[in-house]
Amino acid sequence: MICPYCKSNCTRVIDKRESGTTATRRRRECEKCKKRFTTYERVENVILNILKRDGRVQEFDREKLKRGISKATSKRHVPEEIVDDLISDIEQKLMVSEKQIIKSTEIGEMVLKKLTKIDKLSALLFAAVYKEFTSLEDVQKELERLEKLS
Repeated sequence: MICPYCKSNCTRVIDKRESGTTATRRRRECEKCKKRFTTYERVENVILNILKRDGRVQEFDREKLKRGISKATSKRHVPEEIVDDLISDIEQKLMVSEKQIIKSTEIGEMVLKKLTKIDKLSALLFAAVYKEFTSLEDVQKELERLEKLS
């Protein structure tokens, strides 16, 4: 593994933990600069295809989903581990699904349902982008819907 700080390839694993059912978390230390960093090892699974609203089909991108959720939770002090667990759980459910193509709206609803249990304001912030709110009425309707979900 190459050190992200000094680019040395002399690193060692100092701690290893299973992170849910889909990943192994490894804490590493660079033997050259002595800095520590974390890596995740995941089993490469079947490619998931996502049907976007405009009709395009794209490959599922875990990092894109993480960026969207992280934007909604960044100012709400939701720990990154909780976000990673949420994404892993959603990814696992998608993998066991019988569907060849999954609608992006289904993933959005899965995120909203789980995010509502973690932090309602983060869920609202996520919904504002995912549902493309255009008015305060849209926000009010979503608030009412999120209240029913929790």
